[in-house]
Amino acid sequence: MVDLFAAGLVLGLAAGISPGPLLTLVILESLRGGLAAGVRVAFAPLVTDFPIVVATLWLLGGIGRNPILLGLIALLGGCYLLWLAWEGVSGTDLSAPFSSDPSASLWKGVLANFLSPHPYLFWALVGGPLMAAAWPRHGWGVMAFVAGFYLLLVGSKVAVAVLVGRSRSHLPASFFRVANRLLAFLLLGFALILFRDGWRFLALSF
Repeated sequence: MVDLFAAGLVLGLAAGISPGPLLTLVILESLRGGLAAGVRVAFAPLVTDFPIVVATLWLLGGIGRNPILLGLIALLGGCYLLWLAWEGVSGTDLSAPFSSDPSASLWKGVLANFLSPHPYLFWALVGGPLMAAAWPRHGWGVMAFVAGFYLLLVGSKVAVAVLVGRSRSHLPASFFRVANRLLAFLLLGFALILFRDGWRFLALSF
């Protein structure tokens, strides 16, 4: 049980701090709407991953081994990240007070995570098989693995949101303009990566 909990912590931390669309969105929303907005994005995996975990366990990794489905998910995710990047370069002032729907940040994170193939691949090829193999003998250990994984997956992103959100009021307006463009270009880069992955997945099916 301790080993499974430790494995969950390590994998969760690695996933939480690795560069990607969701971490970029955590930083962007923390700058745009403050700490609360960034934290809402950080909690997105708790909304999106439950059906993914259930599906991968039920299908024994079928989603992660279906190149057509992964390709379509990646292409849709790339389109969504392109829209977020355009929103960033279209002139949004990150230093202005945040006035949109409080739930908007959460659902941006949910869509960004749900339309990425990476959670499906992780749970189909790593997390799902590990849980399926351990469940008959270590049911509580599997629960400890999931708890450890999400503790640091979400916790590390919350820590980033706290760091960025609390320093927001001390940053000059010029910083927000530069950060807005930089984060938008990062999202554009991740969109292009998803388009590349999407075409590669689809090419495998032909």
